Amino acid sequence: MTDAIRAGEYRELLSEALDEAADADTRLPNSHTLFMPDSHRTALYVDNTVVLGGRGVGKTFWYRSLLDDGLRAYAAEEYRINRLNRLTVSPGHGTDMDVARYPSRMLLSRLIDDGTDPYTLWYAVLLTTLGQPEVCALAEWRDRAAWVHSHPGPAQLAVEQADREAHGENTVRLLLFDALEHLHQLPAERDRMVGALLRLALEMRLGTRSIRFKVFLRLDMFRNAAVHFPDASKLTGTATDLPWTPVNLYGLLFHTLGNQDTEIAHRFRRLTGGWQSAADGVRYAPPSGLRGDKKVQAEHFTQIAGPYMGSNFRKGTTYSWLPNHLMDGNEVISPRSFLKTLATAATVTRDEYATHSWALHHEAIRQGVQKASEVRVREAAEDIPWAGRAVTFLEGRQVPIEREQVRYHWKRAGLPDLLREDMARFTTAGDQQKPRTGPRDPDDLDGLIDDLVTLGVMTKRSDDRLDIPDIFRIHLRIGRLGGVRKAS
Repeated sequence: MTDAIRAGEYRELLSEALDEAADADTRLPNSHTLFMPDSHRTALYVDNTVVLGGRGVGKTFWYRSLLDDGLRAYAAEEYRINRLNRLTVSPGHGTDMDVARYPSRMLLSRLIDDGTDPYTLWYAVLLTTLGQPEVCALAEWRDRAAWVHSHPGPAQLAVEQADREAHGENTVRLLLFDALEHLHQLPAERDRMVGALLRLALEMRLGTRSIRFKVFLRLDMFRNAAVHFPDASKLTGTATDLPWTPVNLYGLLFHTLGNQDTEIAHRFRRLTGGWQSAADGVRYAPPSGLRGDKKVQAEHFTQIAGPYMGSNFRKGTTYSWLPNHLMDGNEVISPRSFLKTLATAATVTRDEYATHSWALHHEAIRQGVQKASEVRVREAAEDIPWAGRAVTFLEGRQVPIEREQVRYHWKRAGLPDLLREDMARFTTAGDQQKPRTGPRDPDDLDGLIDDLVTLGVMTKRSDDRLDIPDIFRIHLRIGRLGGVRKAS
């Protein structure tokens, strides 16, 4: 029996593998889905408190993986970080409902709105994790925070005792914090809560030997929280991120295909060769070529998608074209966008190009990028509303575009007034400090442009003209010569 995989079989393998892998927020990581890029190693250093990243880059994935003893052991072996084997890991905040360990979103909002100090509340979460008996005996989080406020001495002694015990046992108590964008419906209050959390995290890193926090956070939230936490710069030096290069992304793809429990996946492993099975037999590590060699990856991806994005090389090679059209202005590519693009491409090929010679048709890949653009624009509008609003007012234009034209379209749409209205709407009652929910100055249109460049929503050419990456441009019907067209 030949190991050759037909186009339809590859398409079936892609659909099965990518439908599961593309949504890490609703599916728990497991030994099959645990892919560990070399570039993520520093994010797992125990003393690196802040891990920065946008949507879909793996913050929740690593949060959940570190909570799992088995997956953490895989990571310790892969990254050669023995300290990961000497951890007691607990959640300090996440998407899971776990009111015994930390307050829910609704409860957090109520506590903060009623005047509970965020720092005191996070200290109560810490003491609950450490098992401080008087705190744990209280059923309500309001009462736990009040106990901390009323008993600062015993609270600190509890931390010191837990630190001594963990150090004596040669372990580290690690608290993980994720999904912090859901702390409060008001961005200003959310930023204040994140600032208090970072303050406590720094105190633990500097003041204890064996109690550490790891905070998974968006970069814009880290910057905004610094307003409420003047010592945030002390965490900047050890802050790390979760970068994904094109080689990493294709390594993830091949890892995902090879870790399916199907006959086609088994043939794929035999065909590509060199896969290493874990000792427990439930995880397969791809060979170094598939994992990190651009030439080897391109050869195998050509077997899936063909060599070109059309009839010849002038349309671009499939291997390089795909990540180039998914990166933002900071050259950041979300693995979630990458996998969802391929999942869409497999579905479209099956439905519209079923007899195509390759598993993925080049027009289906283009439609996958269009879908990814739609999702990314929506995410940007949710994460940073002012940025989403600003770029939307350029819909239907053409790039590269002069700064003067951008300012003209924004003034015509009344963008500064709209941004001021948004900022006023998010101001909490009785709070005299203007919240950091928008750009630095809504009237400084050049400043808005610079902020969008920093965020990766725009790029600046050498002649000072502005461009918009395809991942945002396509869905907004912003034209560019030679760019991907928006489907009608």
